[in-house]
Amino acid sequence: MAYFPKVVRIVVVGDKSTGKSTLISAMASDSFPATVPPLLPPTRLPSNSFNDSVPLLLIDTPSSVGQQGKVIEELKRADSVVVTYACDDIVSFERVSTHWLPQLQKLEVKVPVLVVGCKFDLRDESRQVSLESLTTSIMNQFKEVVTCIECSAATLYQVPEVFYFAQKAVLHPVDPLFDYDTNSLTDRCVRALRRIFNLFDYNMDGTLTDQEVNEFQISSFGASLQRSDVTQIKTLVEQNVPEGVNSLGITFPGFIGIHNMFLKKGRTETFWAVLRKFGYGDDLKLRDDFLPVPSKQASDQSVELSGATIEFLKGVFRLLDTDKDQLLRPAEVDKLFDAAPESPWKDAPYKDAAETTDMGYISLNGFLSQWALMTTLDPRYSLANLIYIGYRAKPSAALRVTCRRSEDRKKQKTERNVFQCYIFGSKNAGKSALLYSLLGRSFSNNYTPTTVERYAANIIELIEGTKKTLILREIPEDEVSAFLSNKDFLAACDIAAFVHDSSDGYSWKKSIDLLEKVVNQGELTGHKFPCLLIAAKDDLTPFPRAVLDSVKVAQELKIDAPIRVSMKSGDSNVYVKIINAAEHPHLSIPETEFMRKRKQHQQLLHTFIFALAGAAMALVGLTARRARANKNSSS
Repeated sequence: MAYFPKVVRIVVVGDKSTGKSTLISAMASDSFPATVPPLLPPTRLPSNSFNDSVPLLLIDTPSSVGQQGKVIEELKRADSVVVTYACDDIVSFERVSTHWLPQLQKLEVKVPVLVVGCKFDLRDESRQVSLESLTTSIMNQFKEVVTCIECSAATLYQVPEVFYFAQKAVLHPVDPLFDYDTNSLTDRCVRALRRIFNLFDYNMDGTLTDQEVNEFQISSFGASLQRSDVTQIKTLVEQNVPEGVNSLGITFPGFIGIHNMFLKKGRTETFWAVLRKFGYGDDLKLRDDFLPVPSKQASDQSVELSGATIEFLKGVFRLLDTDKDQLLRPAEVDKLFDAAPESPWKDAPYKDAAETTDMGYISLNGFLSQWALMTTLDPRYSLANLIYIGYRAKPSAALRVTCRRSEDRKKQKTERNVFQCYIFGSKNAGKSALLYSLLGRSFSNNYTPTTVERYAANIIELIEGTKKTLILREIPEDEVSAFLSNKDFLAACDIAAFVHDSSDGYSWKKSIDLLEKVVNQGELTGHKFPCLLIAAKDDLTPFPRAVLDSVKVAQELKIDAPIRVSMKSGDSNVYVKIINAAEHPHLSIPETEFMRKRKQHQQLLHTFIFALAGAAMALVGLTARRARANKNSSS
């Protein structure tokens, strides 16, 4: 299956003479070998060795000190590790916890580990190493140890079980499911089960009826349950989780209890069968093959939410807004994402990127803007979270790919609903204030330099009544060169705004330097876009030279004069102007000196080509006339 590896690589390590090579040989031949070489070559077991139909590659390792580099190399490539000791050798047993397991931790080998006692048939009953003591002491001390088992190659006792458990630990891992510190299912596992529970709780009453339990069974395992089976399950759940069953059916705690029983019985494969059926990978997130994101054919395309998806999100907002105040409290947003691996908006770049009240409540516009931002920046992540919160329509219909920006310029119009505006400017020019004002936040005189890019998104209502989502992306001054080193950095730019402090001459000069640098890079990489000049802090005394120069420079660049704004005064009309310019992508594209020279060079080149073509045609004509003249004279 797509989510399983092509082969499971099991590396066997241990002290000399503990039975490593003999164990591998016995498994491969299903017999006790009379002799074995000091080191076996990699041994491949066929895919039909165990039920999961995945082949195993068994790696023997040398015991000599001089070849420890080879051992380390193999350990770093392992999917799981078998550490052997000899049941008739107390020293080799002690070395498991004093040498081998600490060595794996030191090498940061983060794979499942099995501790295997070989030569079970030879152990001295009077000096036997207790498997129980091994299990309690070693497994408590080393969390990576998933199983302790004893075997005998001579009698083939539990030899297949060693490699079955080694494979099972890779294909059906326990760690993502169970937290040994809390002795309970991991938070991410509970969240995944909540989503699956919600899928079958059709009437959203918090319980699964007998019919819903049966439908879950059919979807998960392809087989239905008899009424007596459902009754037996409910009885078993009630015995273990009293609150797991009520008069309506099995509750979510009961659903959790069922899966806990799978773990207690060692049936991790059954637990994972459910999770994988509903799209989960080993990290308990939806796998990529479960997320059919429409593919962009070019870097200057974007992905947006479809109209139907926006309506779905509006319905979700109304459903969560139980007090009908047109706002969602943080707790209500957390509840929305309680079936997702984590709340996606708690960290950058989404944290504080949408409009909220002073209490942290989010409006419908802010809610939709967050989804628009997430879809723009990471369509796959957005689609996954749509599914986590209950989107049940065809995933392939949730998102749509826009036309190329270069095509929009040719058509001189665009059908985009989401516009991304890159904000450039010097330190303290007023870039952050532009973002804060978009989010309805109060102006502050406190200045904190922007050191990493950040975003702000909101819905802007235009004069004709249509609504568009505007995303502002603030680029720190010191990071511009690093960003421009990526040739596709400007591909997602619908419009660029170059901000300067209108009271500061240096700030004005820096904004023009940045404009030329950015626009020239766009020309070189084939990404052109409209540009605006924004003169911020218009409430301060303007720098005289900057006012005069700005008009002249705008005329030379063939773009509009700077938009004068004061975020302190709450000037929000600038966002409408940004959207209007972005909706006409063929206009406001500046002509820098670099671009003018390049255009002149292209014109000269075309003139030269036409001249060559004309000369060639004239030469052809002259040759033809001479040929006719020679023909006439000879006749």
